[in-house]
Amino acid sequence: MRPNASGSIPVISIRDLSKTYVIGKKTRVDALRGVSLDVYPGEFVAIMGPSGSGKSTFMNLLGCLDRPTSGQYWLAGKLVSKLSSDELASIRNRLIGFVFQGFNLLGRATAMSNVELPMVYAGLPKRERESRARKVLTLVGLGGRLHHKPPELSGGQQQRVAVARALVNGPSLLLADEPTGNLDSRTSVEIMGVLQALNDQGLTIVLVTHDSKIAEYARRQVAFLDGRIVRDEPVVARRSAQDEWAALIEADAIESQRQTQVKEETP
Repeated sequence: MRPNASGSIPVISIRDLSKTYVIGKKTRVDALRGVSLDVYPGEFVAIMGPSGSGKSTFMNLLGCLDRPTSGQYWLAGKLVSKLSSDELASIRNRLIGFVFQGFNLLGRATAMSNVELPMVYAGLPKRERESRARKVLTLVGLGGRLHHKPPELSGGQQQRVAVARALVNGPSLLLADEPTGNLDSRTSVEIMGVLQALNDQGLTIVLVTHDSKIAEYARRQVAFLDGRIVRDEPVVARRSAQDEWAALIEADAIESQRQTQVKEETP
């Protein structure tokens, strides 16, 4: 593992990572081919690439949801291949927060109950679970929706609940797999604003997206093709979701004022 210029040790350090799937008796699919990458504390990295490029396989390996065929992966200074199944489960629950495209919320449970779920698995007492859940839901702007269930929330609000759930155990790393994939463009700006704000507070984020526009909210872009990294560079003209959201609100106010004026002038 190589410290960066400030002396920080990578949250993620990968060397020559490969993943081969064997289908049937003879078919081999090389999903990843010798990938090496470092991600340092406080980075916001967008993983890009077309379908079949290896980005989803890469995300599964980062999240310790699968094991590589070869290569080495250090997570928060620990060599993942040396960890037992119980240690991997503990890391997934404590060090990594997951946000998925499909929200993965319990439909009959409140926002509070959905966010408390990882803490139930961790064995935390009820009072602490409730305190933490309330805190992170407020952090993502849902302090007034604590007892609403998913069907009572918009798509953007449901994804905010999913983000809160990912944050509740205080992870070092947030993995977001197509977090705006089921959202319209306006709501996507809303969610990327939440992620940018969290990153500004120091949270390390790795986001998978096929949308180059969404990748422009990150600080760094890593492009995959045919199981290899073909581009790794900083985002020069980074989009600000906060500024874009403010512009949308202003446009709404102007349109509302225009419609009111039209009604008043109509005989």
